Amino acid sequence: MANLDINRDRQYTIMGVFTLTALIMLFRAAQLQLIDSSYRSKAEAITIEKDVIYPSRGVIYDRNGALLVYNNPLYDLMVTYKHIDKNMDTFKFCRLLGIDTVAFKTNLNKNWASKKFSKSLPFAFQTMIQPEVYARFQESLSEFPGFFVVVRNVRGFPQRNGAHALGYLSEVNEKQITDSLGVYESGDYIGSSGLEKQYEYLLRGRKGYRYILKDKLGRLVGPWKNGASDSSATPGTDLVSTIDIKLQALGERLMTGKIGAVVAIEPSSGEILAMVSSPTYDPERMSINKGRSDMIRSLMRDSLKPLFDRTSKAEYPPGSIFKPMMGLIAMQQGVWSAGNGTGCAHGFHYGSLTIKCHGHPSAGSMSEAIAHSCNNYFCLVFRAMVDRYGIRSARQGLDTLNSMIYKFGMGRPLGIDFPGEKDGNIPTSKYYDRVYKRDKFWYSTGIVSLGIGQGENQMTSVQMANLGAVIANRGWYYTPHLVKEIKNGQKIQAKYIQRQSSGIDAGHFESVIDGMRQVIESGTGSNARLDGITICGKTGTSQNPHGADSSVFMAFAPKDDPKIAIAVYVENGGWGNDFAAPISGLMVEQYLKGSLPLHRQGVISRMERSHLAHASGRGYYVSKAQ
Repeated sequence: MANLDINRDRQYTIMGVFTLTALIMLFRAAQLQLIDSSYRSKAEAITIEKDVIYPSRGVIYDRNGALLVYNNPLYDLMVTYKHIDKNMDTFKFCRLLGIDTVAFKTNLNKNWASKKFSKSLPFAFQTMIQPEVYARFQESLSEFPGFFVVVRNVRGFPQRNGAHALGYLSEVNEKQITDSLGVYESGDYIGSSGLEKQYEYLLRGRKGYRYILKDKLGRLVGPWKNGASDSSATPGTDLVSTIDIKLQALGERLMTGKIGAVVAIEPSSGEILAMVSSPTYDPERMSINKGRSDMIRSLMRDSLKPLFDRTSKAEYPPGSIFKPMMGLIAMQQGVWSAGNGTGCAHGFHYGSLTIKCHGHPSAGSMSEAIAHSCNNYFCLVFRAMVDRYGIRSARQGLDTLNSMIYKFGMGRPLGIDFPGEKDGNIPTSKYYDRVYKRDKFWYSTGIVSLGIGQGENQMTSVQMANLGAVIANRGWYYTPHLVKEIKNGQKIQAKYIQRQSSGIDAGHFESVIDGMRQVIESGTGSNARLDGITICGKTGTSQNPHGADSSVFMAFAPKDDPKIAIAVYVENGGWGNDFAAPISGLMVEQYLKGSLPLHRQGVISRMERSHLAHASGRGYYVSKAQ
C-alpha cells in the first residue's frame, strides 16, 4: 500500500507541473497578443529583406598612370512579387521607365514552379537602367511598393584599346555560383577574359549587406536589429598594368586589316609593354549594356575570329627566328663554334632531300649564317646536336637538345598572368617513335627541318618575344607578366621577380647578337632599321599552302642595355621584311623615342592601308629560309 501511495503522489506532482507550465505559456501568449502593442506591430513586419550593396570594381591603369578601365554606374530594378501593390499606377510606372505594358507583364510574370524564382524573394525586373532613366524614376519609387533599386558597376574603357589584354565581364552561370561557395549569386558579374578574369579575386571587392524589416506590403518598418548585422561593401583593388597604352594603340593601328599578333616585353623586368591580337574590337562595345548581345553575336559570327587571342593562344611555326637559339645551344653543347663556316649551295642536300635556301654568299661564321639566314648552315648545326651520340642515337640527341630548348620557355606555358596560355610545340623523341614505329631507327636527316624552325615546331607570340628578351639579356629572363603593381600593397607573385636561366653561358651570345645586328643593317630585316638606334633582329617567313606566306620578326633594342624585345607575326604577310619588320621598327622607335617623326608617316600609312585578312584564316604553315 505504501508503494501505491508514493506512485499516486508522483502522478499528481507531474500533472501539477504540466498544468503550471501550460498556464504560464497561455499568460505569455496573451501578453504578446493582447497587452504589448510593440509585439503586435512586429508581427506585421513579416519580412527581413537582405539588400546587397555592390562594391565598386577595382580600376586598371597603364604603366604610366593612364586610366584603362573604370566603372560606370548602372541600375537594376528589383522586385518582390508578393509585396507589389495591385492598385499601383501601372501607366505611370511604365512611362517613367520608358517601357510598355507588355514589357511590364513579361518582366513581372515568371515561372513560379521553377526553383529559380519565388514570389517571396527579390528578382530582377529590369537591368542596366541608364542613369538618366533612374534619376527620373527614383523620385516616384516610393509609390511602387515591392520595387527597389540596386546600384551596379559596369566597365568603361576611355582608351578604346587593349580589348584582349584587359578582358570583359559576363554574368555568372550556375556552375560558377556553385563553385564560388557563396561568393557569387545569380545576377552577379565576373571577369570572363584577360586581366578581368586573371585578377578577378582582387578586382571584384566584397559585397556588403543591409537587412531591412518590411511589412507584408513591402513598406519599410526599419533596420533589423538596428543595423547590427549590416556590413559595408569593400571596393575592389586597383591594378597598375605593365601595358604602355600608346605603344598598344600604335600596334593595333599598324595591324589594321591583318591577322596576327604583336608582343613587346621589357627585357630587364619581363613586363609586357604591348599585347596586340588582330583583328581586335572596341572593348567599350563589350561592356555590359543593352547592345552587348548583338555585339557578341556579331563577333562570334565573324570568320576572322576577333574574340580569339592570338598573342598567347595561337601556336605559330616560328620559322627562321628559331635559328639564333639553335646556334646558342650548339655552342653551349660544344658541338659547334662561333667561327665555324660552310658553303651553302642554295640549300641543304642529303640524298633525295633538299631544303632550299635563297642565294647568298658563303657563311664563314655563326654571325654571317644568322645575317644570311642560311638554311644549310643551321641544318648542319642541328645534325651536329642530334647526332652527337652517334647517328643511330638520334633519340638521345634530340632529348638533350629539347631539354635546353625548354629552358628558353618553349614547349610549355611560360606562366604569364593571363588565362588560357598555350604550350606551343617542341616535338619529342617519343613523338617520332610513334611516327616511325615501323622502323627500328629514325635519323636526324628525317627531322632536320626542326633546326630551321620548320616541321612540327610551334610557338606563341609571347614565347617569340620572350626569346628576344633572353638573347637581349645574354641568357636569362623574367617570366612575362601584365601587372606591375597591386594598389593594396600586395606584392606581385614571386615567380615574376625571379630570374630564369636559359643555361647558356653569356660569352656565346656575342656572335649571335652580332649576326642579328647585321640582319638589320645589311640583311633580311632592313625595313626595321632606325636612325640612331641599333636594333638586333631576325626575320622569318612561313609558307601557307592555303594562302600567302606569313611575315615573322623577332628583335630587341638597343643592342647594349636593351629596353624592349618584340615579336610580330602577320599571317599571309609575305616575307619577314615586308610587314613584321617595319611594324617592329615603328613600335621600337615609338617606345624608345616617345613619338614618331613626320617622315615615318608614309610607312605608317602603308601598314594601315594594307589589308591582308581574309576569311580562310591560317592553315598549315611551313617556314622558308628567311
